This record gives sequence, C-alpha cells and structure tokens, in this order.
Amino acid sequence: MINDRLYYRRYVISAIIVLVVLVLLYQLFHLQIGSPKYKDMADSNAFLKRTVFPVRGLIYDRNGELLVYNQAAYDITVIMREIPADFDTTGFCEAVKISRERFDERMGDIKNLRKNRGYSPYTPQTFMSQLKMEDIAQLQESEFRFPGFYIQQHTLRDYTYSCAAHVLGSIGEVSHSDIERDPYYASGDYAGRDGVEYTYENSLRGEKGVEVLLRDSKGRIKGSYENGAFDKAPKAGENITLTIDIKLQEFAEQMLQGKLGSIVAIEPHTGEILTLASNPTWDPAIMIGRQRGNNYMSLLNDPTKPLMNRATQASYAPGSTFKTVQACVELELGGITPSTPFPCSGTGSKPIRCTHSHGSPVALVKAIEQSCNPYFWHAYRVTLEKNGYGNGNEKFRDQYSKWRTYIMSFGLGKTFEDADLYQQKSGRIPSVEMYDKWYGPKGWKALTIRSNSIGQGEVELTPLQLANMVATIANGGYYITPHLNKNDSMLSRRHQTLVSPKWFSYVQEGMFSVLDHGTGRRSQIPGIDACGKTGTAQNSHGKDHSVFVVYAPKDNPKIAVAVIIENGGFGATWAAPMGSLMVERYLTDSISRPDLYDRMCNSVINTNVIDRKHGRGKKFD
Repeated sequence: MINDRLYYRRYVISAIIVLVVLVLLYQLFHLQIGSPKYKDMADSNAFLKRTVFPVRGLIYDRNGELLVYNQAAYDITVIMREIPADFDTTGFCEAVKISRERFDERMGDIKNLRKNRGYSPYTPQTFMSQLKMEDIAQLQESEFRFPGFYIQQHTLRDYTYSCAAHVLGSIGEVSHSDIERDPYYASGDYAGRDGVEYTYENSLRGEKGVEVLLRDSKGRIKGSYENGAFDKAPKAGENITLTIDIKLQEFAEQMLQGKLGSIVAIEPHTGEILTLASNPTWDPAIMIGRQRGNNYMSLLNDPTKPLMNRATQASYAPGSTFKTVQACVELELGGITPSTPFPCSGTGSKPIRCTHSHGSPVALVKAIEQSCNPYFWHAYRVTLEKNGYGNGNEKFRDQYSKWRTYIMSFGLGKTFEDADLYQQKSGRIPSVEMYDKWYGPKGWKALTIRSNSIGQGEVELTPLQLANMVATIANGGYYITPHLNKNDSMLSRRHQTLVSPKWFSYVQEGMFSVLDHGTGRRSQIPGIDACGKTGTAQNSHGKDHSVFVVYAPKDNPKIAVAVIIENGGFGATWAAPMGSLMVERYLTDSISRPDLYDRMCNSVINTNVIDRKHGRGKKFD
C-alpha cells in the first residue's frame, strides 16, 4: 500500500470539484426551471395563461327560494412588460372612464410590493374589478389600441330579496393575509368576507380553471394553444340550502324598520334557524360592484352600527324572560318545589319590588304568569343559600358555581362552538372569580347579586341564546346546536341540560298562562296555544329594552322566537306583539291582525336608524 498523504488528497480534491459542479447545476436548474420568476419570463414570451374563474355556488332558502345567484362581471388586467413606451394613456382613461390621476395611482399600487406582494411584470395583475358590461363596452371595442391590458370575465353576486344581509354576507377582494394563508388565491381574487359567504367559502368558491393562449413573436394572441389540450376547465362551486325561511326573514325585518333590535326564530327539534334578523340592516345588493367600498365605509361609520349583527353579536340583560330558566335550575337544585310559596307586597316589596298587581303568596306557575320579582328573588336566595350563607362561605360559593354551571347548560353565557354562524358574542353568566375580583372573596353574598334573579345585573345574553333557551324549554330539556346549513344534519349535536325533564312541564304551564291570562295576554295568537314570557330589561343608556320569548304550538312545538327591541320599554308593548305575529305568520301563512302588523311595521322608536334598503321586498299581505 502506498503510504502517501498526497495520494489520498486527490479524492478530497475530486469530491470538491464534484460538489462545485453539483452546486452550479442546481443553480442552473433553479434559475431556468425552479424559479417562478424565470419560468414566468419564459412562458410569457410564448403563452398567456388566463385564469378561468368558476361559477360560485348558489344559495337557496329552506323552501327552495333562490336567494343569491351570479351575474356577469368583468375585470381589467394588465401585464406590465407588455405596455409600450408610447402607450395612449389618455385614450385608455377615456375608454374606462377614470382620471389620469387614478390611472397613475392604480399603476403605482400594482407595482408596490408592500401592497401587492405577488407582483410580477410578466403575469396578469388586476387593474380594475367588478365592472359591468356598460363599464367595459368602449374598451372592448378598441382593446387592440391598448396592448398589455386585457378584459377578464368574472361574476358578481346578485340577490332576489333585499333582506338577510347579515345572514348571507358579501364578497370582497382578498387581502394579503388571505393569499399567504391559502395558495388558491391570487391578488385581485374575491372571497366571502362575512356571513354564509365566509363560513362556506371553500364550498361555494369552486376550483379555478386555466386557458393557455399562444402568442406570436410580437406578443399578439393567436388563439388557443394546441386546441386547448393544456387547458383546465373550472369546477363550479357547490350550492347551499339554508335553514332560513326567507319570507319569514323578510316579515321580521319589515317589523324591525325604524327600530334597533333583533328577531330570532328556531325550529326547536332540529335547531334550524328560521330567522336571524337584525336592524339596522341594508340591501345586500349595495355591497357589490364598484361602489362596494364606498357603501361599506358608509355602513362602518354609521353610529347605529349596522354592520354588527345584533342577533349574534349584541348582548343584553334578558330581564324577566330569564325567570324561565331560573325556575328550571332552582327546581333541579332543590331550592324550591313547584308548590313553594313566597310573599309579595307589590311595589312595597324589598329588596326587589314587584311591578305587577296579584295575590300573595304565590307559587311557581303563578309567579311566572305574573312575572313576580319578589318570588324569583326569594327562590334565587334560598337556592344559593341552601348549604351556607355568603361572605366567603365555601359551600355558598360552591352552590353558586353549581347554579352557574346548570344555567350555562342551556347554551347561555358561551358561544355555540359547533355552530356554522359567523361571529358570535358569548354573553355572560358571571363567575365566582368575577365577583371575587369585584368585591373580594368575603365581600359578596346572594343579596349583593340579587339582580341576577330577575335577569338584570351582570347577566347578559344574545338574542340567539334567548331563542335557543326557549327552544330548550319547548323540547323539555335539550337543544340541537343552532345552525344555518340545512344540508348538514346537526341532529347528532344534541345537548342535554343538567335539569331533569320532569321539571319542565311546570315552567311550560307557567309560560302558557302568560299568554292565556298573564302579562302577555294582549298578544294571544288566535287559534294557537302558545307559551311565552315577557321581559323589560333595564338599560343604563336610556329607556328599557322590550323583550319577549315564545314557542308554539304548546304541544309538539314547531317554532321558538326571541325578540329584543332596544329602548322599547315594556316587553308587552313591542316585543310581544312582534313575537306573536312571527308565530302566526309561520304556522298559518297568514295574519289575522293586520292593524297590529301595520303598527309594528310603521312605528318608529329610534329616529336615527337609516333605512338603507332599496325596497325590492314588500310587506306581507
């Protein structure tokens, strides 16, 4: 064996040479094949790859009514490297009806890598979007005069009804974060921004196609490459059927005109949302086309906050409607029995006075019927103090935590995490930790938090939670997660409350008495046995809110409704009539009280509510 270190060095040198060659080959491969930049340069010399956008899925209501469909629209795209030095900018601006300043501003935005991170001078960039035929007609006639600019066919959404804007949502241009998160999107693409359009974006959008066009040596389009052999056809988006009854939705929104508030209706045994109405609202058609941006800013700056869906994003003190779930939990925890009596001294009652005149003492059913505040204060106190007094007593604190857990088992004080709803507020059922922070561990007791007993104080619920609460009572102790997609069965998502089914009949009897001869008797529904509860929720910012919950029929319920009218005063004044009309409209497809309906539609409570609807809908008759 040759024992010479120089002999072995030749292997090292050879390895280095091989490594350098491999690095050079990799760089060459990367530049010519792997790099998108050079690939774009090479391809753009011979081909134009034009994106073919898919038809977005249609949206229907539960009865097959078409709600959202597509109309033809156009984008103007530009390939920067193809714009000649002597480009007729003035003529182009005249053709597309924009100013020279707007042209320069838009071209600058396209080239700005901070605003348009996907910019390449070799690939199409969106110059203008969401144009109608009349907007591009002049350009189409003289497109040959403006090399580098192309007309790209697209679609816009359109609407059969001028309602349900919060439910349906809208389409808008994707953001930088959208593009980074999902490679499907490119600059200038559109996606659902809110509502159902956002929640079901992946299903509705479909899959893009590609059309490969051949260029000549001067860059002019000569036609399809290889007779379309390398084209990819787009795949249309999936259609979606909603649980919404659009006629009932329209009916609810008409009654909400001139008011701040919400109406939510649910089919109890399925959890299907029949109506999700919030006011102020807008005609969804104003959020399409070139004026979308201006209209959006107008809605955003409106002090009445129309962009907020009050049905899911606003929380209120539920007032006396909360007494129904209070009764269920207090029965289960053994604080009361159905026959437990408590005294009531009317307006002279302390520490919480009664706002209704009735006999004394009262038991549970009568207390619900007459909405007796002292009864529910005593029932709440006795329940919480069953195992100990407050002021730091651990048994009292444990009992309060147990009360809270049982209340929340009705879907209250938390979002419906398995729902398909866009943006929800959790509401609030206050915790021990919250009160410890406010008052100190030894600084609070039942008397301190007495307002909770009648749905005031720190308790806050959304209208959706209220509707689900009454649906749970109608079902005798369970609810199906509220949802909007009718094609996606949610029946397996059944939530059982912690309250035994045996107690619900007493609460149901009390709610029936409310409409039969109690606080809601003026809102009886002709020919329909219904169960309801009125509420008047104190409001620190003005007049009390009017609240009402109802389900019907009493046996085999088909609809549960919650109504909140801000600054409406007593529950029986505004919310109860609206709730009763909703039930009658849904169950009978008619209205036997047209004068009441007209009064609900034509009365204005909040004069600062702007009517932004185009009036394509009409009042029920």
